[in-house]
Amino acid sequence: MGIDPSKKLSITVVGGSLGGLCTALALKRLGHDTTILERNPSPHLQNQGAGIVAGGDTLGFFNRYDRCQRPIACTSQCRMYLDKSGEIVHREDMVQNMTSWDLAYYLLRANYDGLKSSYCSVPVVDEKDGSARHLHGHTVTGFQDNPGFDKVRIQFCAADGEEGEMASDMLVGADGPSSTVRKILLPDVKRDFAGYCALRGTVPEQEASDEARQVFQERFTFFHDEGIQILAYLIPGVGGSVEPGQRLINFVWYKNFPNHSEEFEELMTDVDGVKHHITMPPGKISQGCWSKQVKFAEERMPPQFAEIISKTRMPFAQAITDTIAPRNDFDGGRTFLIGDALAGFRPHTVASTSQAAFDAMTLADMVEGKLTRKEFLNETMKFARLVQKRGVDMGNRSQFGQEPLSAHIKDRNIASTPREMEHYPHWVTVDL
Repeated sequence: MGIDPSKKLSITVVGGSLGGLCTALALKRLGHDTTILERNPSPHLQNQGAGIVAGGDTLGFFNRYDRCQRPIACTSQCRMYLDKSGEIVHREDMVQNMTSWDLAYYLLRANYDGLKSSYCSVPVVDEKDGSARHLHGHTVTGFQDNPGFDKVRIQFCAADGEEGEMASDMLVGADGPSSTVRKILLPDVKRDFAGYCALRGTVPEQEASDEARQVFQERFTFFHDEGIQILAYLIPGVGGSVEPGQRLINFVWYKNFPNHSEEFEELMTDVDGVKHHITMPPGKISQGCWSKQVKFAEERMPPQFAEIISKTRMPFAQAITDTIAPRNDFDGGRTFLIGDALAGFRPHTVASTSQAAFDAMTLADMVEGKLTRKEFLNETMKFARLVQKRGVDMGNRSQFGQEPLSAHIKDRNIASTPREMEHYPHWVTVDL
């Protein structure tokens, strides 16, 4: 069953974070009517407090679809590696762009459904665009895409308990690594804990010491030790400001926490005693637990990193997990998985947002008739398979291996390969 590029489609996208917004916006710009179903009951998602390395596909997506016309990233001029004393032991000139989850989110919402915010002005609606609906508090409970149906039938439960159904020409699962759509399609595909967590946070750059600013401003800075990796870079500040003095120093600290260990249980139990399984929200880590992390950093890390860890006010944590689906199109080409719902990359790859952007643009090209369904499957699946395995290998070497610094530098340089220049081994195309 193919997609007629001349037909105006009704398309339902499950998931209202970056992947879902990228997908819905790209399809809306083709003139199709789109609906996002987001299970979170809030009309807009809360600031995740996270930085994003904006790779080529992320920037390419905003160049292609963003009409807000404002800067979206801070620029890093080089990569630096420190030893425990805080001295630079390796440096490479490399320009990279860093943005924040909240700026990307509000730019996408402004372009998609006209959400007003302090981050940007809402662009003028183009009459050629399709309609856009963002329905929060809507949890998908099931769907049917039988060949005998003229449309995909999607069931949901609203936040007020009301159950409903809608019919669409196409369904896209963009609902993250714990995807409900994927669970329905592929119940045997699991999301597995990798044995370590990412501890994250930000510090306003003006609150950092001169010594810290010297290694973090306009630089992408790293430290490796046994079972530890930490990195930091500048991201836009309040309201998405990229002005010097108004930016944030963003850090990501990978630390081993064996599953079901006392340390892991303490980390994932919040200040109110509630247990979290994957993500501990900003500001919810108990003071006692975070004090232990600060003490650890002071004993084991360069002083510049220990400083920003001690100064962060709203730390949060993410359990690192692995998941990948064997394919991303189903039922004759009316149901698809994209982004993290297809393959959850470990964050070492700095590719999750780029994957979402690439998948969304490639899906739009297929719907427009620029690519065949087989070409869409081949392009998106080989990238997902390659980078997902790369992230597993990078993370395992970093957290559980005894590799020299040169090996981690090599890993990171390979991960920075532009997608168009990737070499795809035969195994990533098997069965496509």
